[in-house]
Amino acid sequence: MLIDIHTHKASQHDLKCIQNLHADFGETSSLNYYSMGIHPWYIDASNVQDELSKMKIASHPKNVLAIGECGLDRICETPFKLQETIFLAQILWANEIAKPIIVHCVRAFREALDVFKMSNNIMPVVFHGFNNNIFIANELLASGFYLSFGKGLFNPAMDSVFSIIPSDKIFLETDDADYLIEDIYKKAAQIKNTSIEQLSLQIMQNSKTVFKTNFN
Repeated sequence: MLIDIHTHKASQHDLKCIQNLHADFGETSSLNYYSMGIHPWYIDASNVQDELSKMKIASHPKNVLAIGECGLDRICETPFKLQETIFLAQILWANEIAKPIIVHCVRAFREALDVFKMSNNIMPVVFHGFNNNIFIANELLASGFYLSFGKGLFNPAMDSVFSIIPSDKIFLETDDADYLIEDIYKKAAQIKNTSIEQLSLQIMQNSKTVFKTNFN
């Protein structure tokens, strides 16, 4: 079983993926798994509290496995202080309903860590689409967080990072890239010098730990 923990592509039949929603939170199917959150790119100060309320209402069902992606992004136009406020609100909500958090973070890892400390978060955290250096990776791992990898694995510079990340702290994803999850697993197994079967078993166990589901 190959689990894709973060994709923006709708699936009517594949129960082995978590589809992310950043809007239209109520438009879900009981047959699929979801994460939902307010992405920093799409924060609109005029209606963000409304959207936050809608997300909270829609995120209760068991097939909504996580809150997010939410987070911080230094290169988008949304005012950074507003990003921090909405990020914190979503972390607090995830803790209130006991669901893990999927994080989008661009050039703001230190600030993201500060927001998590401020929140007294106790839920599992996954930084998705990780494609940074080993120093940032180690800092996130030291906080007990998980890292999810996707198309970035096809950048040779990531080999030295991914190869030493503990396997019990990784996930794999397609995000919005034109890669099949099979391609991501194949590349990840090659870098880890292991089999796709062994890697998939480990990620299945990680999914049970974090998302409390076996995707059956």
